[in-house]
Amino acid sequence: MFAKMNSTSGRVLFWGWYVVAGAFLLHAVSYGARYSFGIFVQPLTAENGWSRTVISLAASLNMLFFAAGGIVAGRLLDRIAPRWVASAGAAVGALGFFLAAFVDTPTAFYLAYGLLCGLGSSWTGIVVGNSSVGKWFVRRRGMAIGIASMGVSFGTMIMTPAVGWVVKEQGWQAGFIALGLTLLAAGVLVAQVFLGRTKPEAYGLCPDGIGDPTAGDAGESCGDPGQSAAIPLKEAIRDSRFWILSLCQGTAVMIVLMAFVHQVPYALDLGIDRLAAAASLGAIALAGFCGQLFFGSVSDRLPDPKYSAMLGYLVMAAGLAVLLTAKTVEGLFAYALVFGFGYGCLGPILPIIASGRFGRESIGSVYGALNFFVAGVGGGLGPIVGGILYDVLGSYRSVWALSIVLLLAATAGLTALKRREDGLNRG
Repeated sequence: MFAKMNSTSGRVLFWGWYVVAGAFLLHAVSYGARYSFGIFVQPLTAENGWSRTVISLAASLNMLFFAAGGIVAGRLLDRIAPRWVASAGAAVGALGFFLAAFVDTPTAFYLAYGLLCGLGSSWTGIVVGNSSVGKWFVRRRGMAIGIASMGVSFGTMIMTPAVGWVVKEQGWQAGFIALGLTLLAAGVLVAQVFLGRTKPEAYGLCPDGIGDPTAGDAGESCGDPGQSAAIPLKEAIRDSRFWILSLCQGTAVMIVLMAFVHQVPYALDLGIDRLAAAASLGAIALAGFCGQLFFGSVSDRLPDPKYSAMLGYLVMAAGLAVLLTAKTVEGLFAYALVFGFGYGCLGPILPIIASGRFGRESIGSVYGALNFFVAGVGGGLGPIVGGILYDVLGSYRSVWALSIVLLLAATAGLTALKRREDGLNRG
């Protein structure tokens, strides 16, 4: 009764918006914990004598397992309710944070933070959240995924200053334990309350809460006559658009992770206070919060959502140009606000483009595979490349300059991404 009332009468809020709320909260907890990593870099170096390359490798391994776990999560999401994937992720990720608080060797740190936290982040991250949202919307997909993606910035904005305070007052071990407790309690609760349903048709609903799925052809009765059949994963990976999207988005994510891990130690090297440096991550999150809604919503209005991504890449490049000249707290926060707004395009745009190019029904498996290359290869390279360049050159300026060049190249690369009606381009 509840489902059918949702689809036509409007007397009950369409369940898809509850999925959006759940994804928002899940993203907030998962990414708030994950993007706090930069706060731990200097304390781990000071206490254990580890180089930044050694510590950055843990972040890169985290991204690798995050991406690999996304392939598993994506395929499961096409078969079972997301609550079970997300609950398992919260438990595994929390265990990783608890163990990270007691490590005394790089290998133990890699297993705790790299493997366990990476898998936990994957199963509570955007593959789970945004894939779930994408199945409930077509016409409002951009806005819905944009709102859900705002949870990434919201969690970072709230949690990074809080974790920075815990680390400063209680030590880095207490910081990891606090993250584990938060992820376990909040992650499981959100997953069980909001993410118990798979897709609207299974409950007598249509995407966006429009139309009647029991009347005639599924696409036309649900108000989506132009919706094409889903492209299976094995066909998608033979499509040149899959690889163009992986390369361009992977480059942008590589740069974001490089900045997230290294901007705090860079600020400390400039003599900026630890809390102010940690708060700059919160400033990125604040700007990203606005950017995620902006880029998600504008993608519904543009002739092709790839233009929303291209705009976001250019804004990120402008932010890094500001960082190259930053010497003070004010300069650091100016960079954070500009870069953060552009970074807001990354969360919503990949599932939006993937749904449009490859189909809503297969978004879990295709998005999970895309995420392996975008987050695993691209994101995994970011922290370690930044750490190596710093250790070799003794400065982060080369890191930021290279990042600007790569973002401009990614922007140009997206011009080759054809629309779905142009047909498959198998290599």
